[in-house]
Amino acid sequence: MLSHAAEPFELDFNRYLQGKYVYERNCIVCHGARGDGKGEMAANLVPRPRSFREGMFKFRTTPAGKLPTDDDLRHTIRFGLSGTAMGMFSQLADEDVEAVIMYVKSFSRQWRKPENYGEPITVPTAPSWLGKPERVKSGGVLFGVHCAGCHGPSGRGDGPAVPGLKDFWNHPGRPSDLRQPHLRCGDRAEDMYRVLMTGLNGTAMVSFEGVLTADQRWEIIGWLLTQRLPPVATLGAGPPRSAGKPVQ
Repeated sequence: MLSHAAEPFELDFNRYLQGKYVYERNCIVCHGARGDGKGEMAANLVPRPRSFREGMFKFRTTPAGKLPTDDDLRHTIRFGLSGTAMGMFSQLADEDVEAVIMYVKSFSRQWRKPENYGEPITVPTAPSWLGKPERVKSGGVLFGVHCAGCHGPSGRGDGPAVPGLKDFWNHPGRPSDLRQPHLRCGDRAEDMYRVLMTGLNGTAMVSFEGVLTADQRWEIIGWLLTQRLPPVATLGAGPPRSAGKPVQ
């Protein structure tokens, strides 16, 4: 049984009209009037703005292939995505955020199908041994086997598979530079772990749930943390996404 937050939405026409107004004032220039990611600025942006018409979102707390929760969408709107043109809309009133979420959902029929919803996954707390030399060494080996083909040997996003990578919309699918101190998924080890579990819908980044054990995921993350560049001031990191209670 899905929680109330995961139930297919019902259109409230008054809120829809409010959301349309908010969208046209803040979002249309990048995401386009049809929500297809083809706004007037889109062609010059890397990565390209999200198309909402397929109901496919990268940054979620839900399993691979599932729609994001409203909290996931709120987080992206409020705090943006570091390293992209998706800025922080922290100035929007709460009711405007709720309204624009409804309007974004109206672009895709996927929100009307109960089978597309999923409960947020539970992300465990990082283990006490994270960062120990023997674990870091093991993580480097695992990264080389499972991740370096796309992300490159140091995680900078320059693996041999990059020239052939495309996303769902046939745009170039260059992987993120995982050395950056601020990642689009979030800056904590737990945020990185979540992406290994959920994958990034519409991209070549698949879920490693069932491929790597929990310890192996943490080992990879421990190694990645040793590759990080010095932090710089930036916008869009925001607080962590909610992903349920940690595993005890």
